[in-house]
Amino acid sequence: MPHNSRVKRRLSPRAVTALQQSLLGWFRRHRRAYPWRTTDDPYRIWVAEMMLQQTRIAAVLPHYERFLATFSSVNILAGSKESEVLRAWSGLGYYSRARNLRLAAQKIVADHAGRFPRTLPEALALPGIGQYTAAAVLSIAYGVPLAALDGNVARVLARLHALRGDLRQPRRWSALQRLAQDLLSSESAGDWNQALMELGELVCTPQNPRCSECPVAASCVAHTRCLADRIPAPRRKPRPVTVLIAAAILRDNDGRVLLVRDPGAHDHVLFSRMWQFPAVQVQNHAEHELSMHLSATFGLNIDAFEQLPAAKHGVTFRKVLLLPFVAYVPRLPKLARTRLLALEQLGKVPVSSATRKIAATVLGTAP
Repeated sequence: MPHNSRVKRRLSPRAVTALQQSLLGWFRRHRRAYPWRTTDDPYRIWVAEMMLQQTRIAAVLPHYERFLATFSSVNILAGSKESEVLRAWSGLGYYSRARNLRLAAQKIVADHAGRFPRTLPEALALPGIGQYTAAAVLSIAYGVPLAALDGNVARVLARLHALRGDLRQPRRWSALQRLAQDLLSSESAGDWNQALMELGELVCTPQNPRCSECPVAASCVAHTRCLADRIPAPRRKPRPVTVLIAAAILRDNDGRVLLVRDPGAHDHVLFSRMWQFPAVQVQNHAEHELSMHLSATFGLNIDAFEQLPAAKHGVTFRKVLLLPFVAYVPRLPKLARTRLLALEQLGKVPVSSATRKIAATVLGTAP
């Protein structure tokens, strides 16, 4: 197969039908039981798809039902405070998804009578909704014949047609999108999209694909040419960068700690614009640099810190080392965008998993 974005192989209508029947039959026998697969409520399906973006299913499962117990309808979500949604989302990461979910809920209530829209342009107009999420929700909830293309599906399609090269290259991705639409089972669009995803997650895996278990191996060019372990080509990942973040856990005589919302070393991914301990990115002299930050930002002059064990945290291609420092101060400052709270009550406000890891070092518990 040439190293370009064009897909020259085309299956006959009969071959496409056979492939669809084989994969759908396999899916209906082997589909995993998830709570979002037992409903046709577009709201519950949409919440699941938002949670599953860049997040493993195992991480989503314990959050999904708890979130829906609090926000049982799009109207309740639309009328909630951002802090309430962020607190319920805590632990899932990528908190812009939670913010967009709430904003989209407000738009759905205002513009669509509280019902997830049924057309692609209307769905794409919602905050946080891209082509994949729109196609997934519309096909699963309403049966709209739209192919949902994600990394798992792209890998399956690339192997079926022995399509080489970087699948995320724009022209190649567009070719895969057209191919996905060509193969779509229009009468079972939701099941078809989920079947391709399931196949990519369970059988047509990135490494060591289990071709002997694949229901469509007979139609797979990569399998017949013994190329399945070489397609797609591995993506080049950025070299990991180590980042040191020093955080100050400042406690007063009442056991309260200082939390802030607008720190000097603000990191939109690490702390996600939520409540956190005062923190700053440091280089070689963490305690001194943190002390200077507290003096410049809050007018606090700390004489001595107690350094606690570091905590590791991963964010995209960064290896973050969280360096907690505890200090006791007679009086904590009460400024704009600050909050005083007992450390044990941290769960009452929205915080990121990085902040919870820092708190865990103080409380002496595992994160």
